[in-house]
Amino acid sequence: MSKRAIYLVPLSVFLVMAVYFAIGLTKDPKIIPSALIDKPVPEFSLPPIDNGAPQGYGKGFSSADFKAGEISVVNVFASWCLPCRAEHPFITKLSKMNVAKVYGLNFKDTPKNALKWLQELGDPYDAIGADPRGRVGIDWGVYGIPETFVVDGTGKIYFKYVGPLNGDILENQILPVIEKLKR
Repeated sequence: MSKRAIYLVPLSVFLVMAVYFAIGLTKDPKIIPSALIDKPVPEFSLPPIDNGAPQGYGKGFSSADFKAGEISVVNVFASWCLPCRAEHPFITKLSKMNVAKVYGLNFKDTPKNALKWLQELGDPYDAIGADPRGRVGIDWGVYGIPETFVVDGTGKIYFKYVGPLNGDILENQILPVIEKLKR
């Protein structure tokens, strides 16, 4: 009987692990819970990416900007991020709709590369803050980019989307959240 138990214990452990991993594979990796939902935005102050140079990107932003009663969208991007490039037309579309202020958090990027990227693709942001070391991004719970947050008019993070936006996500997730917050 003990020889049989020796074989059954590893088999049982394997079966439990297989079931656990099988359940994990059915979950959508884009749905990642954020500990910051319904919490105030972290306290921060980001300088502009060009430190106020005359190229026109001279306005950073801070946590104080989110307490003005306006709904805001924070898009975390970088010039080295290919999915950020793919989502940029949808951030531009959102900005042109004027349904919320759109902020850009430039994550772990160089000013030179970020400016070149914005000059090439356009600047849809109301303000852009530079986070060259990623410290503010960490405070926001960012671990991979692009990420997009919707902040309500009181400065609380209401929604987080991980991954590049596309037309479907913009129309069926981001815009309905903004509309709900406007009511």
